[in-house]
Amino acid sequence: MTTENNLSENEENKISTEVTPQETPENTAPEEQSTPEEETEHTEEHVDAEISLSEALKEMETIINSNNAGENFKRFNALKEKANHAIHDEIEDKKHEYTDAGNAPENFSFEHPAQSKLSGLIHIFKEKHDTFQKSQEEEQKKNLDHRQELIDRLKNLYTNSEPGTNLFKSIREIKEEWSKAGQVAKSEFKILNNNYFHHLNQFYQMLDLNKEFLEQEYSHNLEKRQHIIARAKELENEPVVQKALNELQYLHKLWKEEAEPVAEEFREKTWDEFKEISNKIHERKSELSAAIETEQNANLEKKNELIAEIKKLSDPKDTPNHNYWQNSIKRVEELRSEFLKTGSVPRKLSNNNWNDFKTTLRNFNTTKNNYYKSLKGSQQENLDEKLKLIQTAKDNMLSEDWDIAVALFKKLQEDWKKIGHVPKSMTNKIWDEFREACNTFFNNYREKSNASTDNWKENYKLKKEILEELKTISDEEGSIEKIENIKTSWNNIGKVPRDKIGINSEFNKALREKLKLNKINELELKEEGLSENQLTDKARKIKNQIADLEAEIVKLENNLSFFKNPSRENLMLRDTYNTIDDKKAHLETLKQNLHSIIAGE
Repeated sequence: MTTENNLSENEENKISTEVTPQETPENTAPEEQSTPEEETEHTEEHVDAEISLSEALKEMETIINSNNAGENFKRFNALKEKANHAIHDEIEDKKHEYTDAGNAPENFSFEHPAQSKLSGLIHIFKEKHDTFQKSQEEEQKKNLDHRQELIDRLKNLYTNSEPGTNLFKSIREIKEEWSKAGQVAKSEFKILNNNYFHHLNQFYQMLDLNKEFLEQEYSHNLEKRQHIIARAKELENEPVVQKALNELQYLHKLWKEEAEPVAEEFREKTWDEFKEISNKIHERKSELSAAIETEQNANLEKKNELIAEIKKLSDPKDTPNHNYWQNSIKRVEELRSEFLKTGSVPRKLSNNNWNDFKTTLRNFNTTKNNYYKSLKGSQQENLDEKLKLIQTAKDNMLSEDWDIAVALFKKLQEDWKKIGHVPKSMTNKIWDEFREACNTFFNNYREKSNASTDNWKENYKLKKEILEELKTISDEEGSIEKIENIKTSWNNIGKVPRDKIGINSEFNKALREKLKLNKINELELKEEGLSENQLTDKARKIKNQIADLEAEIVKLENNLSFFKNPSRENLMLRDTYNTIDDKKAHLETLKQNLHSIIAGE
């Protein structure tokens, strides 16, 4: 075994002229090479800029509940900044609404409901991050001791190795352990790394006398370099540029830690080849930048279109009414959600685009609020007109001059519908008064009319015919309209003999079967001729079903929140979303029916 002590003077001079691994061109990365962390951080910044406040808080909560919470400092901090900005913007919106209503700005006070949760999340994360940093410091200290031990082992190989030691195996073990050893503090790494490569070079200088071993080591490292070069060539055609850049950095790490050294005739040649391929891959960064720029410009165009639509809704061509503003409020909320979901825009235009969006929203709210302020005067006028109709109805509700009174009450009901909104606090009160007067008249009219003209046996005959007609109904197109007409006709028929009253139960049973066949709820039927008691009972049933449906929808939506990615694209959740849509459609129908009953339509 040749050792350092056996080196001749000429050989020592020869080795001393060789360049250490850390000084060779191989250890210098191509110019303007960026790290994957820089690329990832750049991407995340734009993603975070678009998420909502609730999404940011939810992800922050997910981070602090994860086992490695302390590692995600950059991500958590970016989400914290986003949440703070969102809360600030919403408070500013509330302040604008407050001052637009004519209030003094100095009297404004608003506690954002999400502020306490955000503060709690920040506090918890700080504790976890502090714990993580302490554990990192301990781990880095252990890694430093381990790496120093490896350097001592390396130094011992060329200064004091025992006879019979398998140098090839020993150096392999040391290099492999070095590559797998964990991180150390940045302040320690440079000196530690230089020290390692210094002793590695000294080791190879010692091996210069052992030509067979050195050639074996050179051959092994050359083979590794060739594998690295082959993989780098494949990365030239990798379609995902960011993936190619990330893997290229890993290949440079392998080159430095596991492919050193090689025979002198291959040293420059292999490095130049690898460096040339690396430069070609880095040139593809322009593709990535171009793709990002194209996408961001498209996002900017889309966001500007959304802003333009909100501006258009803020300045309608025709005189707007209540329905216009209610529909516009829903549409603006849709546009706002779409704006927030749209990706990032060029950074230099980001602030202007966001400020334009916020200003446009505020202008819309100001215009809308001004409209409803102006309504207060007209609503009082509408109230006065409806009070006159109520008084007229009360004055004539006991009249038995049927030819004149029936026409009068129908006219009163038509005029009531034509009059616009009244102050919300009075809506139910005046409607109850008007309906009571109208019901008193029509109940009296029906009672007196039925007393003189009702033929119970004829009614039974008519109901029997209607029942037989109902039994023939199928589930073909137009069946629901036929059922509605049959139900209305049934409601308009008077009483039947007491011993024939079972026909009502028979009709209801047949009706339920036909409704089930046509997949429609009885409460959704459009029917006329109902008495006051029947209308009240139907309204009560609809209210109960509305409450049940709303509870079911809330429960289903809460269940979705337990999934990490509750998207419609998730096959497991598609049926749930469809169920929610069906129930919401059913709910809307019931609300419309209830409104029609209350409005007396």
